[in-house]
Amino acid sequence: MNLPPANLEHGGPAILFAAEFIEQIGVPLPASPWLLAGGVLIGSGKLNWLAAVAAATFGSLLPELFWFYLGRHSGHRVLNLLCRISLEPDACVRQTKDLYTRYGAAGLVFAKFVPGLSTLAPPLAGYSGLSTADFLLFDGFSSLLHAGGFILVGFLFRRQLEQILRALAGLGAGALVLLAGSVLLYLGYKYFNRQRLLKQLRMARITVDELRQKQMAGEQPVILDLRSMVELERDPSLISGALHMSLEELQRRNQEIPRDRDIILYCSCPNEVTSARVALQLRQEGVLRVRPLLGGFDAWRKRNYPTELKAGGKQTSIGHAAIPNSMVQPPVDLGTRL
Repeated sequence: MNLPPANLEHGGPAILFAAEFIEQIGVPLPASPWLLAGGVLIGSGKLNWLAAVAAATFGSLLPELFWFYLGRHSGHRVLNLLCRISLEPDACVRQTKDLYTRYGAAGLVFAKFVPGLSTLAPPLAGYSGLSTADFLLFDGFSSLLHAGGFILVGFLFRRQLEQILRALAGLGAGALVLLAGSVLLYLGYKYFNRQRLLKQLRMARITVDELRQKQMAGEQPVILDLRSMVELERDPSLISGALHMSLEELQRRNQEIPRDRDIILYCSCPNEVTSARVALQLRQEGVLRVRPLLGGFDAWRKRNYPTELKAGGKQTSIGHAAIPNSMVQPPVDLGTRL
């Protein structure tokens, strides 16, 4: 069995560069085993530590710089593309946006260590208008920390890792079969859960045409915009009559939502899975007339239906903006995230 250390002895820093480059360009092949193996070889004197760390750092930084510029020039399309092909599309996009909203450019450092977020963070940084100098500063530090950290762990625990690698070598081809089988089972599990969720909400979704007809008929559905603050800062438009709420705020004010009116949820991801998940959770809390908007805000805008700008300050409360005061109950903190 051809294990990473054996390959690294021949390929050296070039393999570490390639491993990081492949992972950060978006291919779901983790570079961490190669970085750990690099640390093992550094400990045995078979690999130069400076060349290894430099190669891995630049291997990570270059593809992320590519994603950064794509995000700057066509950010929305790039994020939608990544949203479609990711195993946890809407969750990853939402988590990355939340991280960037909370920590700004410093969020690039944390995103590197969260699977799924490291590929999404650079285009989101470009889309948000971060300068190239700031991106290189924060992402360069993150790349160095990521590569150097795994290599250091491999160096410090080289004896234990060598034992594991020898055990895998004893298994021969069986180790590869076991590893490949585990990966396939994981991918299958994620795919099955995603399809199950979409199937559950497929019949409950409402189209933008149906929502517009309700508005034209004088109905007053409660329309909640679930997009992140990063997106709203970039584009402060809302569907006419909509109220923006973060997932945390929706959690806190769940009891304010009336149970006898249509509740329409929308986001910006093409498969509206974020809205679907929130809709399922609201149903569990007794909000039965909740429906995700098919196609989200993009579908509404494509039909040229009316929009309005979000208020510059703190937005009006639910009771004043979308729900009559008589229906408002005191907010209750559920203590769990939607």
